[in-house]
Amino acid sequence: MSNLSAIFKDHKAFIPFVVADDPDFDATVKNVVALAKNGADIVELGIPFSDPVADGPVIQSADLRAFKADVHTETVFDIVAAVRKETDVPLVFLTYLNIVFKYGYDAFLKRCDELNVSSLVIPDLPYENRGEIVPIADKYGIDIIPLITPTSGHRIKMIAEAATGFIYVVSSMGITGERNEFFNGLKDLVTEIKKYTDVPTAIGFGVHTPQQAQQMAGIADGVIIGSAIVDIVAKKKQAAPAAIETYTKQIREAVDQSPAKV
Repeated sequence: MSNLSAIFKDHKAFIPFVVADDPDFDATVKNVVALAKNGADIVELGIPFSDPVADGPVIQSADLRAFKADVHTETVFDIVAAVRKETDVPLVFLTYLNIVFKYGYDAFLKRCDELNVSSLVIPDLPYENRGEIVPIADKYGIDIIPLITPTSGHRIKMIAEAATGFIYVVSSMGITGERNEFFNGLKDLVTEIKKYTDVPTAIGFGVHTPQQAQQMAGIADGVIIGSAIVDIVAKKKQAAPAAIETYTKQIREAVDQSPAKV
């Protein structure tokens, strides 16, 4: 397995997200590097997909911009290769299962290993179907990050016990996108997860302000922020790195102000 869990050991983790090839190749590389140099512990890189069922309009629009830039799966791997010339920040792909299946599970995961991509988040992969990819991921030391939601209920135990890397805790029902209200049982949800595993938890979906980041990092071991950063890219385009730098520093400071342990 990867060493992702160790990142959460001594402090709360900040995990930002950007879409690959939005608005273009060079800008994506610069955005990832800006995140890495200004406080990101792990960077989540979204592979554009035509039917991103978990994603809201901000990320869907980013996918469309990437398609306009003629993105392909190989483009994403090339972006990672370029990033690796600048930073060794841990990288996680957010992808959908058909992308990996079409490329070939073994070939895809082998390429991830070569480029030091630590794990995959696959929102449309049910727990019951993990067996078709997890053994191959294990061969290459790559984590398949599970998602646990407010509706996971009796499934929490089996999902948590099988988890490696970290657990993506979904903050509220619905799709990604900035929001001001979250599931009011998040603390209890994280407590329930921790009955079954020592694997760290990170809360995502909707978090966008420093205050929210501090709050969520006080509940879990880390916080994931996507749409807010993707929106910066949409507005600033090739000039996004400077704005991302400022935003990342603000979130980093807020997360660091949360308690050291849950």
